[in-house]
Amino acid sequence: MKIHCHRQIAFVALVALAACAGPAPERPLQPVSAAPVAAADLVLRGGAVYTLDSARSWAQAVAVRDGSIVYVGSDEGAAAFVGEATRVVELDGRMLLPGFQDAHIHPISGGLRAIRCELGGLATQDAYLKAVAEYAAANPDESWILGGGWSMDAFPGAIPDGRLLDEIVPDRPVYLRSTDGHSAWVNSKALEIAGITADTPDPPDGRIDRDPETGEPVGALQEGAMNLVGKHAPRPTLAKRVEGLRFALRMLGGYGVTAFQDASVRGDDSLDTYQYLDARGELTARVVAAQWWERDRGEEQIAEMVERRSRYTRGRVRATSVKIMQDGVMENQTAVLLEPYVGKPGVTGIPMVDPEALKQIVTKLDRESFQVHFHAIGDGAIRQSLDAVETARKRNGNRGNRHHISHIQLFDPADIPRFRQLDVVANFQPLWAYADSYITDLTIPFLGPERSRWMYPIGSLQRSGAVLAFGSDWSVSSANPLEELEVAVTRMGAQGETSTAYLPEERIDLGSAIAAFTIGSAYVNSLERQSGSVEVGKWADLIVLDRNLFEIEPSEISEARVLLTLLEGEPVYGDLSLVPRM
Repeated sequence: MKIHCHRQIAFVALVALAACAGPAPERPLQPVSAAPVAAADLVLRGGAVYTLDSARSWAQAVAVRDGSIVYVGSDEGAAAFVGEATRVVELDGRMLLPGFQDAHIHPISGGLRAIRCELGGLATQDAYLKAVAEYAAANPDESWILGGGWSMDAFPGAIPDGRLLDEIVPDRPVYLRSTDGHSAWVNSKALEIAGITADTPDPPDGRIDRDPETGEPVGALQEGAMNLVGKHAPRPTLAKRVEGLRFALRMLGGYGVTAFQDASVRGDDSLDTYQYLDARGELTARVVAAQWWERDRGEEQIAEMVERRSRYTRGRVRATSVKIMQDGVMENQTAVLLEPYVGKPGVTGIPMVDPEALKQIVTKLDRESFQVHFHAIGDGAIRQSLDAVETARKRNGNRGNRHHISHIQLFDPADIPRFRQLDVVANFQPLWAYADSYITDLTIPFLGPERSRWMYPIGSLQRSGAVLAFGSDWSVSSANPLEELEVAVTRMGAQGETSTAYLPEERIDLGSAIAAFTIGSAYVNSLERQSGSVEVGKWADLIVLDRNLFEIEPSEISEARVLLTLLEGEPVYGDLSLVPRM
């Protein structure tokens, strides 16, 4: 990695070690000092403290004062920090970690979906229709039926039929996004409001699915075509957005997530929502907001983003990233490939931003000190994103903006070493790296065996020296980092979906997986000096698990539970009554 600042070079080396080293060494962290010290507010002792420092040290105890860590070491050393008012928690061998940090998630939209017509967790077309009918009946005053969470593999050909919705909700528009957010299922009323007919052309960045005989729209919209209907739906009020965000924060606290990057912050609405809760002391996680790049606009929006960054970066919120969606997804053949999909002559996906324009945009954003957060799934989109960063590096030098590419499903192996060479972070959603029906039925048949070998090559990226970060992409998939960790280590489903590892050579060890969800994601969020590991001087953003993950079978990782989540030493989930106060 070529970084001009020597301190940055040292830290990137530290992170690369934390993200790529082998299993954790079995040696305790030694106390920093035995000199007399002031009493701590909180001492957690008798635990298995995996610090995630550069040496992967273990400790027994942690002391906290004024929201920061003041001691990490042995139980004996921690005794000096216990005073009359110190709250002491006996961990009884439980595992203590730095809080998880999710590098790609959608808390507000996910929370809104959860409190609307939620289809997540259901598996069949009939179950979806039953849920929609029940929601519509229970909410007669809602002008639109909004929600989502349906899965493509529940429908013939992965295309839902809007006429099925007409039978249960004929008089109100229905707009339901798929679980991955790349498709919408709508009824005829919604198509009518949007003016979508057989004569409506596909937008440049999307597709209207049509009856092959009549050309009439069938009620399924892909990618940019979703907005043809979505723009007519009522915008959620601030009160509704706050309700959705509160739902998400409660859930994330229970999963031990203390920081995240919101991967699609559009305009002021989401930032107003975060600011509302932060001003009231209710924002129970640190937030990096990735401002959404509007594909139908040009570079004039950069000035707006700069102004928005200045206005909203305060408290626990930082509007310092920009999200550029460069392609779609494999399942609907909108992910950009270097070669056509099997059986689809000439079909290589939809590049959302012209690759040459992308180079100019990224160069200008980089010059303005924005981090660029790319969505790239296909090998073509990954290459286009890397090419854009390379252009920015040549023109601007390395400005240390920590650009990252998320999802990164399919690689041309020639591009794997470029992540380290260009200081681009590999942001995986590891829960997807097993052979579910999306992989076996909707992806491999359209790629063929040679290309399919390079899906979610987490191990290869790790071995290349790239910095790894993990995210959930909730509400696309589970926000529970323990499930994500299990799949990264096993390449099997976290809920017993599969019993055979998918591309087992791409598994990584547990220590590296935990690092990707802590110090690696903290690096992406430029929070690594304050969080991401259990070290003196950092914020006391800590979690306690009910078991030591290194002492159980990999297939049991997802069964572990978070008992306590602390943000600056204060509980945001659970409480300190693991044992009574001394």
